[in-house]
Amino acid sequence: MKSIIIIGSGIVGASAAYYAAKAGNSVTLIDRADRGQATGAAAGIVCPWISQRRNQAWYRLASNGAAYYPVLIEELEALGEKETGYKQVGIVSIHEESKLDKMEQKARERQAGSPEMGELERLTPEQTKARFPYAGDRYGSLYVSGAARVDGGAIRDALIRSAKRLGATFIQGDAKLLIEAGQATGVEVNGESLAADRIISAGGAWAAELFKPLGLHLKVVPQKAQILHLQSADTGTGDWPVAMVPFGQYIVPFEDGRIVAGATHENNAGFDDKLTAGGIFHILEKTLDVAPGLAAAEFTGAATGFRPATLSALPFIGQVPGQAQLFAANALGASGLTAGPYLGMQLAKLATGETTDLDIGLYDIEEAFEEIK
Repeated sequence: MKSIIIIGSGIVGASAAYYAAKAGNSVTLIDRADRGQATGAAAGIVCPWISQRRNQAWYRLASNGAAYYPVLIEELEALGEKETGYKQVGIVSIHEESKLDKMEQKARERQAGSPEMGELERLTPEQTKARFPYAGDRYGSLYVSGAARVDGGAIRDALIRSAKRLGATFIQGDAKLLIEAGQATGVEVNGESLAADRIISAGGAWAAELFKPLGLHLKVVPQKAQILHLQSADTGTGDWPVAMVPFGQYIVPFEDGRIVAGATHENNAGFDDKLTAGGIFHILEKTLDVAPGLAAAEFTGAATGFRPATLSALPFIGQVPGQAQLFAANALGASGLTAGPYLGMQLAKLATGETTDLDIGLYDIEEAFEEIK
């Protein structure tokens, strides 16, 4: 058994805490509750199989993340968690025909190696509207039965509660590294010094400041996302599929007519969490163009979250350069809710000396750091 401190309780940190506690380790999870944490603001879509991204390392991580979800949800439910925020409802990817041709071709190439994808079906505009009544009459879609929706806050909270049931301790506070002879040996939080065998950084968009006392610059920056909350008069929306629409937008129906639509991808906005007219307009314009049935929905609010991003657009995981006890994973960007639970599990395995299921050499942590001059 190892003593492990995990800094950051977003989807990666919460998953790492759950897995490490389940494996019998002594776990302390620390979070300072920054405004705009991506996990809490997000509604996720688990459907990597139709992505047109060509990076095979990204796809391997995302598809493994999708395959891990049913296993994880079964474990959490066995621990008493009935509100995990995850439900397999399928997806309709609504686009023009040429884009659908490419999506379908790519998905069928991947289907044999990803049975969790389920069935693929090309839908006409009329068939699309039958499954997703808000859709308009101009576009058909590709239906993927194995896709799922995720409520970021709900799955994070279920993981944290489960970790605590398994013995983990949760502390709200601002953790600073304790450093001896250039090595991180623990943290100071709320005026208390805590030593540990292993320290895990899962601080998302805010993680860079943790490493500055070590003379390291972490090349992770925030990408701002605005997301809208709508309320429909329809109450039977809980089993409707998620809709992906052009320009990288999505529409996620939940129970009782609650609808989430988003999201923007704003670079160079820093941690400015204000909602903007331009951001809200962008989401509504693109959403209503494809799903005009939502025009009558009540606008009930909006939220801002900050995704952790890098220039390479590829996450990293590993042992922090030059540090014997410090490990990190980060930079999932918009793939956080798809791959986060799986990456957190791999991070916990790595930190505790277990063999990972993932070739972490594909997600090189060395490239994420540089020495502060």
